[in-house]
Amino acid sequence: MGTFKSGILGGFSGKVGTVVGSRWRGIDYMRSRSTSTRKAGTPLQIEQRAKFARALRFVQSMLDLIKIGFREQAKGMTEMNSALAYTLKNAITGTLPDFTIAYNAVLVTRGSLPNGLTPLATPGAAGNINFSWVDNSRIGKALPSDQAILVAFCEELGQSVYVIAAARSAQAGVLNVPGFSGKTVQTWISFISETRKDVAQSIFTGEVVVV
Repeated sequence: MGTFKSGILGGFSGKVGTVVGSRWRGIDYMRSRSTSTRKAGTPLQIEQRAKFARALRFVQSMLDLIKIGFREQAKGMTEMNSALAYTLKNAITGTLPDFTIAYNAVLVTRGSLPNGLTPLATPGAAGNINFSWVDNSRIGKALPSDQAILVAFCEELGQSVYVIAAARSAQAGVLNVPGFSGKTVQTWISFISETRKDVAQSIFTGEVVVV
């Protein structure tokens, strides 16, 4: 049996459903364990497992980005666990067995750097998504040299693509996603400082059908 240390979103040790909690070098982490076929679990356990699995598939599709984007928030836990906790609490909707993700509630990065103003994502030339924003350099920690993080997730394929691209001062950037041509994708924009120490809270820029 697992023991929660700081509530449902805090670190825990032992087994909770299909998840094993442990601690390594002072960092709480979670991993999945093989499920037993002898017990199906209570209705609440089955529901929680399904929610966790839905959130995990999404977060794992962009794990490299999550390691950058949730570094500032990952206090006493891994970046993936921080992103999982946020997604489970804020972005899982629906009822068993049809849980879905409310993409407009998802954060793919989470930090204190200002994002760009009035960001927009639109279909570009074949295999491209065009992003634009208003330069807000010198507001707070925002600098012209901050770089845009452009993100697309294709639910049909269960895959994500991102790029750290143009400078904030450029006010536009392109995400090349030829593998998503003809597919509907969800998009986000964020910014990261040139030093890579600061990252913005991502903004959902809507659904785009890739040409």
